[in-house]
Amino acid sequence: MRKKVKYAAVLSALLLASAAAGLSCAGAEPVKSGPHPEVRLSAWSAYWDDASSAEEYRGIRRHLSSFSAFAASYGPDDVLTVPEETQRALKQAQKDGKETYLTVVNDSQDDLGRSVEKDAVMTSRILRDDASRIKQAEAMVDAAKKLGAAGVELDFERVFKDAKLQEDYLHFTYQLSLACTRAGLKLRIVLEPSAPFDAPFAKGPEYVVMLYNLHGLHNGPGPKADGAFIRKTVSRMADLPGKKSVAIATGGCIWQDYRLLGLSRGATRFLSSQEAAALAKEKAASVVRDGASAVLHFSYEEDEHHYEVWYADDETVNAWITEIANLGIDGVSIWRLGGNVNIDNVHL
Repeated sequence: MRKKVKYAAVLSALLLASAAAGLSCAGAEPVKSGPHPEVRLSAWSAYWDDASSAEEYRGIRRHLSSFSAFAASYGPDDVLTVPEETQRALKQAQKDGKETYLTVVNDSQDDLGRSVEKDAVMTSRILRDDASRIKQAEAMVDAAKKLGAAGVELDFERVFKDAKLQEDYLHFTYQLSLACTRAGLKLRIVLEPSAPFDAPFAKGPEYVVMLYNLHGLHNGPGPKADGAFIRKTVSRMADLPGKKSVAIATGGCIWQDYRLLGLSRGATRFLSSQEAAALAKEKAASVVRDGASAVLHFSYEEDEHHYEVWYADDETVNAWITEIANLGIDGVSIWRLGGNVNIDNVHL
């Protein structure tokens, strides 16, 4: 009997928490497109989606002030490698007169072809001491200069959960900033929204904060960003030194059989805006735009499973840009080109 009472109490608390969250969302300030200060727009292309990225780049390039090619990563023996697709994307943007950046990520691949994304173990190894950090800074600078890029973009993730790695990473931001300055290159540093913005970061680089992952593979259905999340994160960014900008993410997620606060769930995966729109049409689903985030969402039933999809379209992007610009941020980067719906329809 005590167990039943205990479980009932837990379930009641979960239901109340869920209801409170729903009421909070219902009363949230809406996010929508409208007048705003002018912004500098940048975008990433990813090597694994070269054809689609290139097509969308041609449509949106007139709006872009800069361009980032994703990405250089680490192969066997911790050697920095740049895919051919990344090199081609950089060259095309340079022909178009764009300010180009070579994005470097802390992904690794061994000699058997096995990959690890955001590899904290490898990152700890390559940033372990001054000699290693200087070596990595020089490798990044050399790669960017060889490809004719205007700058390096450091996109190392999962570096703040370990105290030693965080300390080594912060030291590295200074060493890389110095190496870039000496080589006449610019430096952008991409940060997750959970990063400690009050940490002692180098003062020279531009900091690009991800305004996404509010909802995703790690939790339940919802938008990658909403107005409250954007406003809270931008407010925290005041602690960062120097030039500050943000990144927004296109596409969305599909959740299978997600139950109350994740007590049970099926498969979850990312999908592009085009895939989401096509799926909604195929299932004849009723698509609704969420006012608090400007994100589209729908659900459907299939083979005794429930599916829920949330995704961004061009109207979402414009609404987010409006919100961000009116908060005083004048630089917005789009992650990423490829698989989008009318991405060239942006309002600067």
